Amino acid sequence: MTTTATATLAGGCFWCIESAFNQVQGIELATSGYAGGQVESPSYEAVCKGDTGHAEVVRLSYYPDQISYREILEIFFALHDPTQLNRQGNDVGTQYRSAVFYHDEQQKAEALAIIQEMTEENVWPDPIVTEVVPLSAYYPAEDYHQSYFKNNPQNQYCAMVVAPKLAKFKKTFAQRLR
Repeated sequence: MTTTATATLAGGCFWCIESAFNQVQGIELATSGYAGGQVESPSYEAVCKGDTGHAEVVRLSYYPDQISYREILEIFFALHDPTQLNRQGNDVGTQYRSAVFYHDEQQKAEALAIIQEMTEENVWPDPIVTEVVPLSAYYPAEDYHQSYFKNNPQNQYCAMVVAPKLAKFKKTFAQRLR
């Protein structure tokens, strides 16, 4: 039986990040949820108000023998703009911050290393503001948020924001898709 590992990432609205990772080889499951706040079992409405301290995150269950944590981070940093503080485009608030919630010291080291490399290579014109913090708790989002883009492609936000990001993602990472 193949062993899985877990990664938890925040890169703006979880609908896009979750949809992209659910198409990647080596990802068993991407699940939308909340992390990084001080409220236990928060609701979407509470997180959206910005009072809980939580970020919208995606928890990945993946097969390390099929995809490395480094590859996951490369995809993650291509899916969002890690230089935008507490926002992604028109989505504004701490719940949309860029963060790597690490599960162990190796994940922390790999996240800090890739951020350092991108900084040294001037990949982004502005400084990277992605937080690298330990995961203290993860709460799955409500059922209707899971596979949201797949189940609601006609939603205006999905059509205008998520679909173009996913099209770019599919072109860039075609060799990594299932």
